[in-house]
Amino acid sequence: MDSDFFSHVLLGIVGVITLVGAVGVVGALFSMGRHSGYDKH
Repeated sequence: MDSDFFSHVLLGIVGVITLVGAVGVVGALFSMGRHSGYDKH
């Protein structure tokens, strides 16, 4: 396997994981913000 190709594949996988993680965090924060609206001080 070509090391250049492998590095591109690895970068793509890391990018996808990062993207999914970021979307998950934003979704969780948005969900928490929506559901805990009655808990404002």
